[in-house]
Amino acid sequence: MQSRRQSLIEAISNVIVGYVLAVITQIVVFPWFGLQVSFGDNLAIGALFVIISLLRSYALRRLFERWR
Repeated sequence: MQSRRQSLIEAISNVIVGYVLAVITQIVVFPWFGLQVSFGDNLAIGALFVIISLLRSYALRRLFERWR
């Protein structure tokens, strides 16, 4: 059984990797749609999604651990 701390560490690791991929994807994809966003804005947009993703990942992990 995974502890709450392990769940949090896993969720944080997952979100960090996701954040880096999201920012890179935004930098590549946004211009295809005519969106011109500064690097700082890309980082800020990514940060908002990181917070949401971290909460989602942690909550789902805890839910699945409870069901297990």
